[in-house]
Amino acid sequence: MRARVLTLLLIILAGAFAPLPAAAEPPPLTVTATALWTSPMDGHLTVTRPFEQLPHRFAAGHRGVDLHGRPGGPVLAAGDGVVVFAGMVAGRPVVSIDHANGLRTTYEPVDASVGAGLPVSRGSPIGTLAIGHPGCPVQACLHWGLRRGKTYLDPLGLLRPTRVRLLPME
Repeated sequence: MRARVLTLLLIILAGAFAPLPAAAEPPPLTVTATALWTSPMDGHLTVTRPFEQLPHRFAAGHRGVDLHGRPGGPVLAAGDGVVVFAGMVAGRPVVSIDHANGLRTTYEPVDASVGAGLPVSRGSPIGTLAIGHPGCPVQACLHWGLRRGKTYLDPLGLLRPTRVRLLPME
């Protein structure tokens, strides 16, 4: 019995790390170890606007989460990666970081202290939170986004442990 459970667990784990086919749509976000990720700001996170799962990739909607923040407060890299962009987009300062497994996180509005091509570590400062995020109900909000390829995902999934449950064999 124990050997069958171990075999089943190995099959499940092997499938979790199988590479994606080149043309396949990315699977939903799964996180194998929360120690790989951290909050993009210090302290307790308060969501002022949640992520919206959109019906298709061109639909209008909210492709990230807005987090209550302190103007001028530090914004942190959520995970190890490389800064791929730090500059202005549509009049707002944005930082984007590429991570392993094709993930990219974005942070706005952030006055960057990093530049493109710079490697960053989980929890390291990447800039400070600017004011002026449209739709923010408080003085300052961080818009935190996540995508794999062209698919937008809920970045809060990076901070939640994956729940694995084994079912009895019949």
